[in-house]
Amino acid sequence: MRKLTTKQILQRNQQRAAPLKHNFILWMHNIRSMHNVGSAFRSCDAFGVHELWLSGYTPIPPRPEITKTAIGAEDHVAWKQIDNISSAVNQLKESGYTIVALEQTDSSIPLHDYQASSKPTCLILGNEVTGVDTELLTHADACVEIPQFGMKHSLNVSVAAGVALYAFYEKLKTE
Repeated sequence: MRKLTTKQILQRNQQRAAPLKHNFILWMHNIRSMHNVGSAFRSCDAFGVHELWLSGYTPIPPRPEITKTAIGAEDHVAWKQIDNISSAVNQLKESGYTIVALEQTDSSIPLHDYQASSKPTCLILGNEVTGVDTELLTHADACVEIPQFGMKHSLNVSVAAGVALYAFYEKLKTE
């Protein structure tokens, strides 16, 4: 067994099909930490996410704190700042997107039980402390949650993003 070089890893990655490339948006709303935003950029790059949306008081590039964690992924991931939530939600609905919130609610579906479809999907993640704002939650077609078994009832938002993106990758991959 030997480690691959960076060049070999890139070549292998470019040969893979990315099931989240053309029909998956990650929407981060009211994220406080620039490091969490940078980590989201890196996860979006790793999973080939179509686009990252940033709204509310979520910081946007260019910021050194984002770049520190993203290590340049913000230059390779399509992203946009959302200024009008209602307009963005309407755009998603008109384009046939299913809006899924990653949030613990009385009707959340465990992420492993969620039946993803081939329809375009927008996954919304919210604030590190308060979660997804009610303003966005009311527009969700479904809520999913990551099962947890410890005393704490939440994960860091960037960790949760990575877990959720991997779960959607598993559900949508065709290879």
